Amino acid sequence: MAESFAWQQALWEQLAGRRQHAHAYLLHGPQGIGKRALAERLMALLLCQRPSDRQACGQCKSCLLLKAGSHPDNFVLEPEEADKPIKVDQVRELVAFVVQTAQQGGRKVVLIEPVEAMNVNAANALLKSLEEPSGDTVLLLVSHQPSRLLPTIRSRCQQIACTQPTPAQSEAWLAAALPDAEPGERQELLVLGAGSPLTALSLHARGVREQRALVTEGIKKLLKQQQSPTQLAEAWNAVPLLLLFDWFCAWAHLILRYQLTQDEEGLGLPDMRKVLQYLAQKSPQGQVLELQDWLLEQRQKVMGKANLNRVLLLEAVLARWQQLPGTR
Repeated sequence: MAESFAWQQALWEQLAGRRQHAHAYLLHGPQGIGKRALAERLMALLLCQRPSDRQACGQCKSCLLLKAGSHPDNFVLEPEEADKPIKVDQVRELVAFVVQTAQQGGRKVVLIEPVEAMNVNAANALLKSLEEPSGDTVLLLVSHQPSRLLPTIRSRCQQIACTQPTPAQSEAWLAAALPDAEPGERQELLVLGAGSPLTALSLHARGVREQRALVTEGIKKLLKQQQSPTQLAEAWNAVPLLLLFDWFCAWAHLILRYQLTQDEEGLGLPDMRKVLQYLAQKSPQGQVLELQDWLLEQRQKVMGKANLNRVLLLEAVLARWQQLPGTR
């Protein structure tokens, strides 16, 4: 059974208590707050033959089939590989499933996550199923970035904004998930995960704190001219490209913010505060704005899975970063 989270309780009561369900729900919100778990929990309830107290029973034939991953009236659509698009052929399989009759005599339930992973052709192939779902079919669409979806997809779904945990709820959940970690480590993980506790846990599992230490140390050496962009681009080979761009975009934003506010507390995590303050004091604002625009543009290409030369791209980022301290 999918995990339930304290911050979702009110939303769950509202969803689970419905007598009639929409044919399509769009569950949206930031990554790492438990949207997939909420969708799986709702999927189990919708397929259960003997639900009680707004929960799937976990014991009926339908629940057991779902647990085994072999329920004939359940279809999960996700990228075949992490960070790859959902292909049009995958959506065609889903469309073929939607028009079939339910084999267990109840509902058919489809889960798609993340919906924004569909390219335009795949999204267009899904539209007909959203317009005219066959029989008693419920589609659960999970999105971390609903603004990237076609308006025609959004308009055909009942949109559900998923509840975000409060900082206290995030801290409590992460403390239970990582009891051996120091409070400072957990706090750092939550900052790196933009406050989303499941993202923070995932970052911990991937060793992101260690990766960040490698990157921040490298930037300090770069600015002291102790290492070249080429050396660092090769040394950071194991660090995910999107993660690097997230950090560089955030740092450019913090430099600009400090130039406007002179607020040292607003310089983010301690590991880069002095560097960012130095760059803010030494760099012309126009140059920082230019760098930020360029970084955001490159980040879009990375997110769009463009065929990029990783080492050359990182060398370009680092060369621009190195040139940032100029004369005002």
